[in-house]
Amino acid sequence: MKIILTREVTGLGVPGDIVEVADGYGRNYLVPRGSAINWSKGAEKQITQIRRAQNSREIRGLDHAKEIKAQLEGLSVTLKARAGEGGRLFGSVTQADVADAVKAAGGPTVDKKRVHLPGHIKTTGAHTVTIELHPDVVANVAVTVAGNK
Repeated sequence: MKIILTREVTGLGVPGDIVEVADGYGRNYLVPRGSAINWSKGAEKQITQIRRAQNSREIRGLDHAKEIKAQLEGLSVTLKARAGEGGRLFGSVTQADVADAVKAAGGPTVDKKRVHLPGHIKTTGAHTVTIELHPDVVANVAVTVAGNK
């Protein structure tokens, strides 16, 4: 079965790749989960859109990653979340919350898949979050979680 990947799949490829997989794997796992679409001639246009979106988020080399790291580490990121007595949050802070807070603080757009949390953030206060920009460059960002009642 020929499919077009819409997400990165370990062992298969990156978004936009056309790959050949077993019928059951494609039909029962990849396509229903949104990781792939069936290949057709009309889907070729979608490949270019996927690659264009991927290139806009992609960091262009080691020097560019170091520039973004300097930007990120210079930011003061504050995230507001609902909290109760004693600073415990109702729920927890997610990777998407951190990516949105970085953008709101004036930083560059960060892919939420590259944000790594130090476990579950369930309390207010200062936390250090790592963002993998490049295989050789990792930025440590200080995130302050402020509770509003």
